This record gives sequence, C-alpha cells and structure tokens, in this order.
Amino acid sequence: MDILLIAGLWLDGSAWDDVVPTLEALGHRPVPLTLPGQGDGSASATLDDQVTAVLAAVDAASEKPMVVGHSAACSLAWLAADARPEKVAKVVLIGGFPAADGEPYADFFEPKDGVMPFPGWGPFEGPDSADLDEEARRSIASAAISVPAGVTKGLVRLADERRFDVPVVLVCPEFTPAQAQEWIGAGDVPELAKAKHLDFVDIDSGHWPMVSKPTELARLLVS
Repeated sequence: MDILLIAGLWLDGSAWDDVVPTLEALGHRPVPLTLPGQGDGSASATLDDQVTAVLAAVDAASEKPMVVGHSAACSLAWLAADARPEKVAKVVLIGGFPAADGEPYADFFEPKDGVMPFPGWGPFEGPDSADLDEEARRSIASAAISVPAGVTKGLVRLADERRFDVPVVLVCPEFTPAQAQEWIGAGDVPELAKAKHLDFVDIDSGHWPMVSKPTELARLLVS
C-alpha cells in the first residue's frame, strides 16, 4: 500500500526517517511529504499550497493510499479525504484532530516576521514531551522549520460530505482513546463525530512517536 506521511508543524519529510524502513520491510510504499513552506525554503507558502501538494501525492499514488497526518497535519490528511474521497483508502490521525470548516489551520502561536517559529519546549512540557530525552529534544528543535503565517492562519475549507465515509484511525499518543472519545462525544471534534468508520489505537508515547517509538508506530499504521 502507498502510505503518504505528513508531519506536523516545524517538521519536514525527514521526520519519518526512522519509520520508513519498517514500513518498507513490511511490504509497503511510504512516501514522506515535504510541504511548501516546511522544507522547500519558501516563506510565502499558503495552506492552499500545502493542500495542493498533498493532493498531488494522492493523485500520483499507484493505488488508493493511506494518508497519515501528524498533529496539525491531521487537518491536511482530512482535507485530502474531503477533496478525494473516492481515492483515499484510509486516513490515520496521529496526536491531533481535524479542524472544522472555516477554522484556522494552526493559529497556535503569534507569527514573527511572517512565520511561526518553533516556540521551544515550554508549551509542550508534560505528557507531550515526557518520553523525549535531551538528545531528541535538541534534534527536533535544531531541525525545526518556521512555518509561514500563510499556512498557519489559512482557513480550512471542507465541502464534500463523502469524507465521512472514508475510514479513520485515530492514533492516541499523549492522550488515551477514552479521552479522545470523551472529547468527540462532548462535541469538541465535530468532524470525527460524523465519521462513519472511526477506530482508536493507543500508543504509549508523547506527541512525537515517529521520533520516540518509530518501529511501534510503523507497525500500528499497517496493523
């Protein structure tokens, strides 16, 4: 199976380097994506540019791909299901939830000089980063790419309700499946509340399992 891997904010395709070998060994074709504004040197990229890049990868797949989104990029994976419901085999969401129609993509921190830089580890202390040692933290921070404000402040636009027919798997790292079900039941995640085929998978990690638990994550993706 073709598996499109979309990393979250501040990360490029190399975030999946330790996940790819296991997926290949299991007979799959992983395709880590480097998004406009997150690895190509562009500071003027927009959310639409990133969506276009993801859809190009979906269209280029040799068969219906699994589209994997991490963190904020869960919305990108869901946008692919919205734009190509007949072409996406499954959406896997890791440590995040898709934004609803009309919501900002990832307006979490104030941009500086037109980009949102990595804010340091302060906002992620606790379960998010508890499983990362100092070397892993330094590695992530040093490789972090400031994300253009045109991406983070872009509005998510969803139009095709056939997206709710696409199977979804929510991988729960720093939160539990029970917590996720509670949030969805409370109406905090309206998109997943309407998903017709939603499964939950637990992984004992923080917010970046592709770094701290790459082999386990790869096996979960195809189990």
